Formats: sequence, C-alpha cells, structure tokens
Amino acid sequence: MTDGYIQHRRAIEALRSGVPSRDAVRALGIAQPEIEEQFAERLEATKDGITAGTQAPGLLVDGDFGSGKSHLLEYLQHAALEQGFVCSKIVISKETPLYDPAKLYRAAIEAAVVPGRKGAALTEVASRLQSDSAGYAALDTWANRAESELNSRFAATLYLYRRVRVSDGEIADRIVRFWAGDPLNVSELRRWLRAYGETASYRLEKVTARELTLQRFRYAPRLMSAAGYAGWVLLVDEVELIGRYSIKQRSRSYAELARWAGRLHDQRFPGLVTVFAITSDFGRAVLEDRGDEESVPARLRGSGLDADRMLASQAERGMRFISREAVPLRPADRGLIDQTREQVQDVYARAYDWQPPALTARDDLALRMRQHVRRWINEWDLLRLYPGEHVETVIGELHPNYAENLDLEVSSEGDSAEDGPAESV
Repeated sequence: MTDGYIQHRRAIEALRSGVPSRDAVRALGIAQPEIEEQFAERLEATKDGITAGTQAPGLLVDGDFGSGKSHLLEYLQHAALEQGFVCSKIVISKETPLYDPAKLYRAAIEAAVVPGRKGAALTEVASRLQSDSAGYAALDTWANRAESELNSRFAATLYLYRRVRVSDGEIADRIVRFWAGDPLNVSELRRWLRAYGETASYRLEKVTARELTLQRFRYAPRLMSAAGYAGWVLLVDEVELIGRYSIKQRSRSYAELARWAGRLHDQRFPGLVTVFAITSDFGRAVLEDRGDEESVPARLRGSGLDADRMLASQAERGMRFISREAVPLRPADRGLIDQTREQVQDVYARAYDWQPPALTARDDLALRMRQHVRRWINEWDLLRLYPGEHVETVIGELHPNYAENLDLEVSSEGDSAEDGPAESV
C-alpha cells in the first residue's frame, strides 16, 4: 500500500468518525474566508506584538454541533504552523476547566506542537535558544526588568539555563519543566545560583501558584520568540461546556475568556493569540434564557467584596465577547455541500481504488456538514461491500446540554504558595 493510499485512508477514517485530522483538513480545506482573513490579521498582529508589547485580540467562532468547528481549528493550527507559530489545540473538559489557568496552561503546553519538531514543546523551544542571539538578549533584558511583572524565578532560571544546558542536563531539564508548569523548590534554586556566585542577584520573591501561572503565560510566548518562532497560538474547543458549571465557576470562566481574548485592558500577553469555538445557541440559552448576563454580575457585586466587584467587571467583558463578537461559521448551502461531496468522493476513490457512485438521495440543507459527510461515507462503504443492496441512512439529532453538572467541576489550584510557605520566602 502506497503512502498516497495510507494518507487518503486516514482522511476517510477521520471524516467517518467526525474527528478532524491533518489528512482530512488537507483533503477538504475550509470554506470560511471571513474567519481565515481575520485569523491571518491576528497572526500578523501577534508577530509585531512582542516588540510593541501588545496582544492581538482573540477570535471566537460559533456554529451548531457538527458544523465543522473542530475541523476549522485543525485547519487554523496547520496554517499557523506554516507561519512559524507554536500551536496548542485543547478541548475544555473536566480535566481542563476554563476557570483554572494552571490546568489550562499545563494542557496547552502538553498539547503544543512546534513547527518541524516532534518532541516536548518547551524542550524543543529551549534547545533552539542561542545565548549570543539578539532574541535571547531581548528576552534576558525583559525578564530582568520590573516592567515585565515577572517573579525573579524566571530571570534566575534563564541565567542558569545558559550555563548548565551543556554541562548539567538534569538541571537544564528541571528548569524547562519549571517553565512548562512544574514547581521548583526555592532552596534548590538558591543552591544552584550559589554555585555560580549569584545568590544575591535574584530575590526569588514569594508568589502564589495562580500568579505564577499567569506569569508563565506571559513568559512562554517571549521564550518562543527568542528561539526564533513567531509566537504562540492557543486554539480552544468546546467552550460551551462552561454552561454546565455552577454560577461561581461560570463567573470565573467568563472572566478567563476575557483575559485570554485580550479584553482585560490591564492584562496583556504579547506573542499569544487565541481562537475559541463555541456552539451558536450558547448566548441565547445561557446568557439570555438562564439570565447569566444579569445574574452573574449582580451576584458578585452583591457580596460587597472588592475582588468580586473586579471579577464581575471581567465576567461582563467575557459575556460581551460571546454575545457581540462571535463570528458564525458559514452555513452549508447547496454549493458548499456539492463541493464538499465531490472532494470527499475523490478522496474515497483514491483510498479504496473504487469509484463511488452518485448518491440518489438529495442532500438535505437542514443537515449539518458532519452529518452529510458521514452519510456519504457510510453509504459508499455499504455499496462497495454489498453491491446491489438498497442503502438508506437514518439521521438523528443531538442537541447541546447546558444543564448544570457539579461533577464537571474540580478544585482549582487556587492561591496557595508555589512551593509551600516555607520555601517561598
């Protein structure tokens, strides 16, 4: 079996299961010119953002279940990789709740893909750092400035990494793992610095786990830029799951959505650009019918606490982002359906060396694109394996469920000290 057969078989299997893949995206592409254009603009803005200290605005796309949101994110990932961006595609879930920055960061780092590289993302990025390069010098200067708002752990580990990357691989690996989200014992870090006579150069201030996570989000894109990459693209799927959280965690999720979309004016993450995908009826079902637009800020402000008043303002920005700025996927009109069917038919023919016949049933415009594609493939399978038999597909509907489910919630990493009180002084 040739590589071409294998590639086309992989594409068909991905399309059959409804799971986007590189081969499926390569075979079909997308028909969303407005979203492609907006994404391209944000990539260009992100390239300039490192120097300017600005963050490109996030992009939110909405569509019905099965309309191609995950396929779109896969396509955008490959487009960004081709332009030299590190990309992370993650799915909001119980293990990766939107309201917990620490879990979101670790999921993003674990999922990160580096252009042209196969290993762990930050290990690959760090291996490309050149201590005599302009990018490295810029990163080092920025990390040591108060304006960076970084804990001195970052400047200290960057200093150490340059000195141990060749001589002590274990320490170098520990440093990269710290950048990737692992804790690093302060007493151990001081011991490493002492070996180079630099104990007094870095204060290693106490910091909460939550704040350190936000600083990692600020540091990682600049680290990637210093290694020669264009920036970091974060693609977040199934954002609608936040509708099933309790009102407390929905409030935090809306605020985090605003943060990563660059809608909080006092918080910027230069070099990072985000794309979110959400179901098209979320705004009506959760923000309007359930009343989150009014109840979330009212409940928070009602506590009288300054922190809750700030969270209320941030959550409002996140909800406005959903209700006012979502870009809808192009619906599957007759022309798009016909074009896609011809593409899938060609891939199927190449995958099985068998020419699929024209299907007699006319495609229903009320169906979603995923339903069309799976019907075509399933019917061609049956016609190929059982020629002459009558084939008819019955299609059922699956609707999003926004009912609250406390089983989806997990404890946040909170505001505990990064290494415990004794080690964070």
